[in-house]
Amino acid sequence: MNKTPDFCGTIGNTPLIRLNKLSELTGCEILGKAEFLNPGGSVKDRAALGIVEDAEKRGLLKPGGTIVEGTAGNTGIGLTLVGNAKGYKTIIIIPNTQSPEKMELLSNMGAEVRPVPPAPFNSAGNYNHIAKRVAEETENAYWANQFDNTANTDFHVKTTGPEIWNQTKGNITGFVTAIGTGGTLAGVSSYLKTQNKNVQTVCVDPYGASMWSWFKHGHLDIDDGDSIAEGIGQGRVTDNVSLANIDEAFRCHDRHMMAISRHLIKEEGLFLGASSGINIGGAVKTALTGGPGQTIVTILCDTAQKYMSRLFDQDWLTENDLPPEDLSIQGMIEEMKAEL
Repeated sequence: MNKTPDFCGTIGNTPLIRLNKLSELTGCEILGKAEFLNPGGSVKDRAALGIVEDAEKRGLLKPGGTIVEGTAGNTGIGLTLVGNAKGYKTIIIIPNTQSPEKMELLSNMGAEVRPVPPAPFNSAGNYNHIAKRVAEETENAYWANQFDNTANTDFHVKTTGPEIWNQTKGNITGFVTAIGTGGTLAGVSSYLKTQNKNVQTVCVDPYGASMWSWFKHGHLDIDDGDSIAEGIGQGRVTDNVSLANIDEAFRCHDRHMMAISRHLIKEEGLFLGASSGINIGGAVKTALTGGPGQTIVTILCDTAQKYMSRLFDQDWLTENDLPPEDLSIQGMIEEMKAEL
């Protein structure tokens, strides 16, 4: 009988999915790690479990305690479900600009959800700073601190990296993902480099974020543009980002992300969120830069179900300068070639 001891045992060991059309058009094997199949529906289940288990081992999270976190949503979902399974309460501080579907999910899962206005990191009103204060003011509470808690990175070193290496039988040539906290990119890149220093590790950034600027130029000054992608797009070097071992960085336009998302639904049967489209865009640019014959893995972060009121609302898309358009996947690749 194949069974796990509890809910937490279902996190991880996700499959790789070949993205057939993009692989054929680039002459590379482009593979997506299906993190949307985690029980909470995203890659952030891993960070949640790693952070909670680390806090328990260090005696920072005690029986009957409360987990407090500032999150764009997915880490909050993971923490809430892991917390429920382990007997903890959860308080989630979330920017009120995030999709209503995520806030409703969190509430229905049992979290106490506190939406707050968006504020930059250097403001006391930033959702992460609020989460820290709430944890300090709440009895028997623990602030998860996903951005700077390197238990996040460590869990990806222990799980996601080895899974990818074994699933590709060590034939991986490139790994690509965007940065939310930096834990996935840092953990996987660090592990893969210990196995083969020649594996190319790549950050893909949405426009409006600063990580491309950091890895390409060593500063955070270039953050032009904007993106509708939620949960990715960092403006500072978090403690997790500082652990990343990165060879290259690309940026991906939202219009290319939308073309990829439409293509995946119609031709691959994959119903994925915007961050997955950004990641795949980075994988395509890696394929185009390095040429045919590569085996490139990226992260399929979550499904589009949490974003339906936005990604599939033509009025909302038009308001955000993403009017309906019929950009073919071949046309997108030609535009990317012109950019490189």
